[in-house]
Amino acid sequence: MARQALGRGLKALINTDDVAENEVRELAIGAIIPNPYQPRREFDDEKLRELADSIKEHGIIQPLVVKDGQDGKYILIAGERRFRAAQLAGLETVPVIVRELDQDQMIQWALVENLQREDLNPIEEALAYRRLADEFGLTQEAIAQVVGKSRPAVANTLRLLTLPQHIQDAVSRGTISMGHAKCLIGLAEGAQRQVFEKIVSQGLSVRQTEEICERLRRTTTDHPCQTPKKSSRDPYIAAAEDELRLALGTKVHIEWNKKGQGKIQIDFYSEEELNRLIELLGRR
Repeated sequence: MARQALGRGLKALINTDDVAENEVRELAIGAIIPNPYQPRREFDDEKLRELADSIKEHGIIQPLVVKDGQDGKYILIAGERRFRAAQLAGLETVPVIVRELDQDQMIQWALVENLQREDLNPIEEALAYRRLADEFGLTQEAIAQVVGKSRPAVANTLRLLTLPQHIQDAVSRGTISMGHAKCLIGLAEGAQRQVFEKIVSQGLSVRQTEEICERLRRTTTDHPCQTPKKSSRDPYIAAAEDELRLALGTKVHIEWNKKGQGKIQIDFYSEEELNRLIELLGRR
């Protein structure tokens, strides 16, 4: 299904109705510097080479948009991929349209252009939203209007930035999906790390990850009114409980005495979950 144009989109931000009045000109590629507000951090080298080959054969059909800078330089506003591909293709000049924009407009253009082309990974998208909020004071509602998404969608994307950096990096690389990452939000850091490793090593689906995370959350809210007591338990037993809880996806309690004897209590909350545990333990 084709993706709909986002919000006001580039047409509204660029005001394309008067583009015909702007002469498209050829500009030396060495006179163009990248947009400092470009939200995209990673570019697919293979796709850039494919675009460069196309540019060699057909040229650049859609002009780049630039802003007049200083000392004969121009700041790139829209067309980062075309600019990089043109460099690979060895072009000396590129077609451009020169526009005058302030900083707010520049970052909005770069963000919306990439979002319309689905060029940003979820972390880049979240960082761009945070920059709009921090540097330009835009509310989540205002950001949503610019990019044509709901406010909850913007809020959920921003929540990815609460995850540990190594998990954010995995999302950026595509090692895990945004759906996986959203499941991990709100878990304790140790649980996040353990579930993340389980996703990667076992190839868990988003649904499987949701179930594990839900069971882990449930085990921590069984007695919400009780005041946590300072633990004096053997750290080895505590670690063993954590490992079993992660492996089984449910609450586990270990008791043992000085003679080395004890018992393991495994909680379940439905007949379906009991059958799941029996099957899982049987395989092990």
